[in-house]
Amino acid sequence: MHRTAPRLARILACAAVPVMLVASGCSSDPDSKPKAEKSQAKEKTGSSGGAPLATPEAEKKPVVAPVKFAKLPDACKSVPAKTVKKLVPSTKSPSGTAGRSTDLLVRASCSWNGLEDKGVKGSQYRWLDVSFLRYESDAALATSGKQRAQESYAKEVAKTRATTGAKGMKSVPAAGVGEEATALTYQLRKTGVDFSYVTIVTRTDNILITLTYNGTGYAGAKSPAVADLVNNAVPAAKETVTAVSAANK
Repeated sequence: MHRTAPRLARILACAAVPVMLVASGCSSDPDSKPKAEKSQAKEKTGSSGGAPLATPEAEKKPVVAPVKFAKLPDACKSVPAKTVKKLVPSTKSPSGTAGRSTDLLVRASCSWNGLEDKGVKGSQYRWLDVSFLRYESDAALATSGKQRAQESYAKEVAKTRATTGAKGMKSVPAAGVGEEATALTYQLRKTGVDFSYVTIVTRTDNILITLTYNGTGYAGAKSPAVADLVNNAVPAAKETVTAVSAANK
């Protein structure tokens, strides 16, 4: 009987071990989530366990300002008939000659030319042309139409300054024309004759306007003074800006 008691105690102690193991296996553990749940949590927070990752739907495209002007004016009507008559006497076509364009909402141009015969005083030739370029906002480049026109304005001024064969190149701001404008004057020899030139590059919001006015004298007549060309061209440039506003009312 005395030997049986110690033996029974040992049996009971061994039987208690599985019970403790089962109990510890059922205890609550914050890291004991199923693998599927952990995988879902990782997808939501990212591999580093930080803030939730942005989904493609949440990524927004950059917002650019809409353009001010959606249309271009009729280039051949952008300079009033009375102005054309003054700048280009004896013009061949008072209504102008339109330039080719595949999209008149983006690009348009027109030109006039004429030779005024003054008999024994010689003849005076004049050429006038105007071109329009309209720029749209580009979300892909995060650039507004106005910004694109500003870039084009700077390039056009630089291009005119680099005119091959130009002599006496000068440039001054053209006050009161659009939002920014530059008047460039120079002389250029063509077909053995010296021509006087003025080119006015203008920007009005998202539209670039380039107006060129030149002339020369034939049969002993003097070429026009650059100052006179500028005095006539600046008002014409202002009228082209007004035509842009009128076309977009």
